[in-house]
Amino acid sequence: MSEETFQSLGLSPDILRAIEAKGYLNPSPIQAGVIPIALTTTKDIVGQAQTGSGKTAAFGLPILQLIDPTHYAPQALILTPTRELAIQIANELQSFTTHKKADITLLYGGQDMRSEIAALRRGPQIIVGTPWRIHDHLQKGRLDLAGISYFVLDEADEMLNIGFREEIEEILKYAPVEKRVFLFSATMPPFILSIVKNYMRDYETISIKKQDIGNEHITQTYYEAPRGHKFDVLMRILDINSEFYGIIFCKTKAETDEVASKLSQRGYLAEAIHGDIEQAMREKVLNRFRKREVSVLVATDVAARGIDVSDLTHVVNFELPDNPEIYTHRIGRTGRAGKSGTAISIISSADVRRLFFIERMSKVKIVRMQLPTGKEMVEMKILQLKRDLDMLAQAPEGQNYLELANNLLADKNPSEVIATLLYKFYQETLKPEHYKDIVNVSRDRNTSDRNNDDRPQRSQRDDGMIRLFVAKGRLDGFENPWRILSFLANECGLWDLGAGKVDIMTSFSYVDVPEQTARIILSIFKEKNAVRPLVVKAKERADTGGFRSSGGGDRGGAPRRNDYRGGDRGGAPRRNDYKKPFNRG
Repeated sequence: MSEETFQSLGLSPDILRAIEAKGYLNPSPIQAGVIPIALTTTKDIVGQAQTGSGKTAAFGLPILQLIDPTHYAPQALILTPTRELAIQIANELQSFTTHKKADITLLYGGQDMRSEIAALRRGPQIIVGTPWRIHDHLQKGRLDLAGISYFVLDEADEMLNIGFREEIEEILKYAPVEKRVFLFSATMPPFILSIVKNYMRDYETISIKKQDIGNEHITQTYYEAPRGHKFDVLMRILDINSEFYGIIFCKTKAETDEVASKLSQRGYLAEAIHGDIEQAMREKVLNRFRKREVSVLVATDVAARGIDVSDLTHVVNFELPDNPEIYTHRIGRTGRAGKSGTAISIISSADVRRLFFIERMSKVKIVRMQLPTGKEMVEMKILQLKRDLDMLAQAPEGQNYLELANNLLADKNPSEVIATLLYKFYQETLKPEHYKDIVNVSRDRNTSDRNNDDRPQRSQRDDGMIRLFVAKGRLDGFENPWRILSFLANECGLWDLGAGKVDIMTSFSYVDVPEQTARIILSIFKEKNAVRPLVVKAKERADTGGFRSSGGGDRGGAPRRNDYRGGDRGGAPRRNDYKKPFNRG
């Protein structure tokens, strides 16, 4: 399969032009296996492959080629377990429609219902969505699957893990029997096999082993800092990794040029590569990089395709990709040929949810790291300077400059000469105060809404648990702890909250979760509604010793119920959105 080309798979010229524009060179194993079957037969397909294997293009490219763009009605339905994955798939498919017209509509919980209804009335050819939202549209008669020809179940085992079995079976009943089913799953538990048996006819299985797409030699870490300090974090990463030889990935061409230019101005051997740079110049840059004349290559994803360097020490995500598959492709450029490598992501608080989505879908652990302080940076630089001097002192070339050195020191203090040279080459970088306190800036941003008094906060205890206030209670249909925990898990993409005590009141609840989990939950709900987040940290009430919310509400107590009825206008979902055990959309 490694010798396959996209041209040999039977794809149309329109699709091939879009593939070429994206910089794809050769199909992945799952693409080479699935696409010909999808295009040349009427068989159903079972694909067993991990995230990062290229599944989206494997089923998406044939569907784009096979649908009729002049027929304004749903012809393909793609079910995914989470809104993030739905957005990712829709964006990926859209990127292939530069020469082939197709109307792609997204349906998932938390999105404006009126805009979804308007989109469905246009008669889109491809629907991408989450099971609960799709099921809701079907029940209310807003979506008709009678004419679909292609039914895709992506990450089927994930949908099973978070309780979508009933919805999947119900949605399948709305679709015609003669449809083709494309099912993709990393594992094949009994329920997935029952779908294959009950809803798929003549099918073919394409299985890609996990080792084909993963790499156990890559250490995956991340640093968190405010967006305005990302470049400071990058420079510190380069400084603490003196043997850095790798690629820094940016999202846009402009950002790539800016980062490379700033690095060069500060003395790093860095160059940029992206689509606007002429091919001849790109080849020159790559040759310098391969020869290690350049140690830092700043690139976009498209420009970096085809770079084959086996001994890269690092890959840095200056900006996280939206797609876990792109993340996997990026980091796979290090840790090759049995060598170890490090993948580092630099994220702001707004990126936390996306990072954990990538972590969960890729089934890897991405470890949070703490940047060294200014004092630690100076200590490391001085230690490296001593090592360099020891190594250079052993080089015979240095003997050629002994006479000049003696002349320079004849009428000058040796210490003053060395101090002058150190200043010339290191400027202020050997002073701790040169380094911004990035960690404290990030912490201040996360805690700016706290009270400045010194009263003990019972929301954080000695056991490391944080008590959260959730503006949902029994009146909202959350009668037991399982339902409130399922709601939080679904909204935040976290399937193991590690929760402790749960107290459910009439119109609000309290939940104890570990500090790291609380940080993620608070960040996500703050992003959803910065003025009146649905979940905030609980604080001690001065008069009773009980808890109150840290934001919103009436006179310092629990927020009024009407404060959280944003519904389809971008706030929290309405009560009817939680008739199911939790809002699976």
